[in-house]
Amino acid sequence: MPPLFLYIQVMLLSIVEERIKALGLELPQTAAPMGAYIPAIICGNMVFVSGQLPIINGVAQYKGSVGGNISVDEGYQAARLAAINALAALKSAVENLDNVKRIVKITGYVRSAPGFEQQAKIVNGASELMADIFGETGRHARAAIGVSELPAGVPVEIELIAEI
Repeated sequence: MPPLFLYIQVMLLSIVEERIKALGLELPQTAAPMGAYIPAIICGNMVFVSGQLPIINGVAQYKGSVGGNISVDEGYQAARLAAINALAALKSAVENLDNVKRIVKITGYVRSAPGFEQQAKIVNGASELMADIFGETGRHARAAIGVSELPAGVPVEIELIAEI
C-alpha cells in the first residue's frame, strides 16, 4: 500500500488536470497582464478569460503573420499554446478546473498576412484542445477573426468564456 501522503496528493489532482498531463501538456503559471486588465473574472456562473498569447515564461514562442512567415501548422500550434495559457488563467479564477461545467465560447484573433483566409484552421488548435481535455463539454461556440497586428508581434490571441 502506498504511503498516505502519496494517496492524498493523487486525490488533490483534478480529473481535468490529469487529462492535460495525459496529453503531455502542463499548465503554466498565469501570465502577467500586459495592460490594465485581469487575466480572468467571474461574473455569476460565467468566467471571462482575457485574451492569452502563445508565450512561455513571458517570451513569445511565435512571431509574425500566418500566411506570411508563420505556416498554418505553426499558427495552429500557437493557438494551442495560447489556449493552454487561457486554461491557466481560468484555473487561477476557479482554483480547480473540475469546477468548469462547459467551455462556452472561444474567440481567436489571427494576425493574418494579406489574402490569408484560413483563420478557422488556426483557431482549431484551441478548439480541438478544449474538446480533447473536456470532451463534449469542451465543444463551444466560436469566432475566428483575422487582424493586422497583435500584442508582442504574436500570430494568435485566444480568449474564452466558461460556465462554472
